[in-house]
Amino acid sequence: MINPEELMPFLELPDIEVERLFLEKKKVLKIFVNSTKDGCHCHRCGKPIDDGYGLGQEVTLRHLPMFGYQIYIVIRPKRYRCLVCDHRPTTTQTQTWYTPKSPFTHAYEQELMRSLINSTVHDVSLKHDVGPDAIQGVLNRQIATQINWETISDIEIIGIDEISLKKGHRDFVVIVSSYLEGELRVLGILPDRKKDTVIDFFRSIPKRLRKTVKMVCSDLYQGFIGAAKAVFGSRVAVCADRFHVAKLYREGVETLRKQEMKRLHQELDKTEYKALKNVHWILRKRRRELTSDERQILNRLFQQSPKIQQAYELCEALTAIYDAPLLKGQGKRKIKGWMTRVANSELSCFNSFLKTLNTHLEEITNYFIDRQTSGFVEGLNNKIKVLKRRCYGITNQKHLFQRVSLDLCGYARFSSC
Repeated sequence: MINPEELMPFLELPDIEVERLFLEKKKVLKIFVNSTKDGCHCHRCGKPIDDGYGLGQEVTLRHLPMFGYQIYIVIRPKRYRCLVCDHRPTTTQTQTWYTPKSPFTHAYEQELMRSLINSTVHDVSLKHDVGPDAIQGVLNRQIATQINWETISDIEIIGIDEISLKKGHRDFVVIVSSYLEGELRVLGILPDRKKDTVIDFFRSIPKRLRKTVKMVCSDLYQGFIGAAKAVFGSRVAVCADRFHVAKLYREGVETLRKQEMKRLHQELDKTEYKALKNVHWILRKRRRELTSDERQILNRLFQQSPKIQQAYELCEALTAIYDAPLLKGQGKRKIKGWMTRVANSELSCFNSFLKTLNTHLEEITNYFIDRQTSGFVEGLNNKIKVLKRRCYGITNQKHLFQRVSLDLCGYARFSSC
């Protein structure tokens, strides 16, 4: 037989005393408790009141499981009458360990949130025998649907990128993120990637925080770059992500490879052509990363196609510029020299990339200011893609913000509860 008073340390609920226990059904234990707290505040005038007016309706709250039992706390809260207000309104006392109209204690709500991290509402519903709507209600109470700027002291670097909510559809939302106090956070999820939409969001950031922004990391999409310049001006550097730039100039080499391999397939016999196996992957590697066998294959390719050799060496040269410890001015001069070198060559595979360099040279060379990339943005995008697959898609932007915020910060927020 369990002594009701012995349960108190396990419940960890203040201002109550256990009255009795009732085993409702197998593995379901109801614990009836009384409040030991006196008085409350009038819901109308807000003043303390202590004129007792009986008990309110019985409230049943799901609590943390114990000893393999589902635990329900049953309490009839005290009621008090205000003698100051007209008509002497009554107010029902509330406890610090639950929210009125919630079917759970705070401790159990936090347990549900811990279970929901990197999981789904459906899975948590099955594990805890709680309805999906109830879990969504807890999520709405515990996680906001937008950022609370008051909790942020400064924002040094902002990352921005788009992601498709539906595979195969151009249904883009824009993810704006940043590292705040060493923790990756989502600042906003925008309904589209139009320049005006991004401008409106940047302007919604309080002025005190806009002044702390030093850099905006983005790909080369003009809507993002133009929006950042329109709001932050020249004071904030807009940095084109290094790896998006690298993808563009490597695409030039890949285009040339396809053309040359098509030519070689017609000109070489089967044995010679077969000796060039896997050049598609070999050309993606840096020369220092190649094995001896891969170097031999690459040298055979270069003998057959001097154009590919020239393009590969130019590609390696630009990567070396990015790797070098250069200041912005030095980096810009080096890249301009590389552009001249390409223009003097007979290659046409870099023509599109040269236009991009001419258009976005400032944003591209801003990388050398602090060597920032959109790596954290791309990592977050991958996390969101996993979240979407796990949940079989999330099209509600507010719910997406909540779930991403929970997966990013949930353990830090709820682990000590």
